[in-house]
Amino acid sequence: MSDSRVFVITGASSGIGAATAHRAVEAGYRVVLGARSKDKLDALVEALGGASHALAVTTDVTKWEDNEALIAAAQDTFGSVDVVFANAGFGAARGWLNETPEHWHDMVLTNVLGAAYTVRAAIPALKATKGHVLLTGSVAGRKALPGSLYSSTKWAVTGMSESIRQDLNGTGVRTTLISPGGVETPFFDNPSQDRLEPDDIARAVLYAVSQPPHVDINEIFVRPIAQEG
Repeated sequence: MSDSRVFVITGASSGIGAATAHRAVEAGYRVVLGARSKDKLDALVEALGGASHALAVTTDVTKWEDNEALIAAAQDTFGSVDVVFANAGFGAARGWLNETPEHWHDMVLTNVLGAAYTVRAAIPALKATKGHVLLTGSVAGRKALPGSLYSSTKWAVTGMSESIRQDLNGTGVRTTLISPGGVETPFFDNPSQDRLEPDDIARAVLYAVSQPPHVDINEIFVRPIAQEG
C-alpha cells in the first residue's frame, strides 16, 4: 500500500478510534485524528510514530466547521483523503428518566448529526480518490434496547449508512457500517471479560478497507462470543 493513502478517524483519542489508528498505521496509512481532547490526540500521534505518520486535529463533530477543518487539514498535510471513519459517539444510562436532558441532547447531536456532518464534509475528497466511508453503528442499532435513547441513535446510524451507500452508488466510494456488540471502552465504567477489545473492532475495520475496489462490505457485526442479544 502506498504511504500516500490517508485515513481520517473521528473519536480517535481512545477506544475503537485509537485502536483503528494503530492498525491503520501498521497497514501503511497516514492517519488524521479528530477528537475534542487535544492532549490525548497529541500523545497518540507520538505513539504512532510522530508527524510523518499522524496528524492531530482538535474536532467537535457537532460543529460543521470543525468537520470541514478536519478534512481540509488532511488534504493540506497529506494530500488526499482515502478513508473516513465516522466513529465519534457516546452512550447514556438506560431508562427514560435516568439521564439528564442535556446529556441526551449532546449524545444525539454527536452520534447522529456528528456522523452525518463528518461524512458530508468528506464526500468531495472521497469521490476524488474513490475512497471509503465507515460509520460506527452498534448491535443496539438493530435491536431496540429497553429505555435506551442511545439505541435509537444507532438505529439512525444504521439507516444513515445505507442512505449514504445509495447516494454514492456509481461513484466508486464504498460504505461500511461497523456494528459492535459489547466493547471494553471508556463507554463502560466496569471492566468485564465478556466484552470485545477495541482492537477486535479495529481489525474488522481494516478487513473492510483492504478488500479489492469492486468489493463493498456494507455491514459487519462483531459480537463477543458470550453476548446473548
